[in-house]
Amino acid sequence: MTPSTDLREAVQRLADFYARLQPQDLDRLDRFYTPDARFKDPFNEVRGLPAIRRIFEHMFASLHQPHFVITGQLVDGEQAFLVWEFRFRMRRFDTTTEQVVRGGSHLRLAPDGRVLDHRDYWDAAEELYEKLPVLGALMRWLRRQATR
Repeated sequence: MTPSTDLREAVQRLADFYARLQPQDLDRLDRFYTPDARFKDPFNEVRGLPAIRRIFEHMFASLHQPHFVITGQLVDGEQAFLVWEFRFRMRRFDTTTEQVVRGGSHLRLAPDGRVLDHRDYWDAAEELYEKLPVLGALMRWLRRQATR
C-alpha cells in the first residue's frame, strides 16, 4: 500500500468519524488529531486536543442534533478538503426547523493520517447570522442594500 493510499483511507475514516460524531466520540479525538493540532473556523482559532474538544463540546451543548453530512472529498498528498453540510436545530429561537450550513474543511495530515491542521470555511453571514431573529433581518437588509 502506498503512502497516498494510506492517507486516502485516513481521510475516509475521518469523514466517517465526522458523519457519525456524537458526544461520546470526543474521547477518541486523539485517534484523528495530533496532540498539538490547530483548528480554525470563523469563530475559533485554537491549538491542541483539549481546545479542539471544547469546540465540539460547545457545539453539542449549544445545538440540538448537530451532525455533518459529507458531500465530497479531495485528497492530494498530505492535504485533503472535505465538503459538508452541517445540519442542526437551534436550542433557542426556531427549535423545529432544521438549519443547514454549507462549508468545507481544509485538512493537513501527519504521516500517520491524523490531522495537524484543520481549517473550516463557511460564510457566517449567509449561513448563520441571516437565520437569527433580529440580526437576520438586519443582515438580509444589508445584503439587499449591497446588491442594489
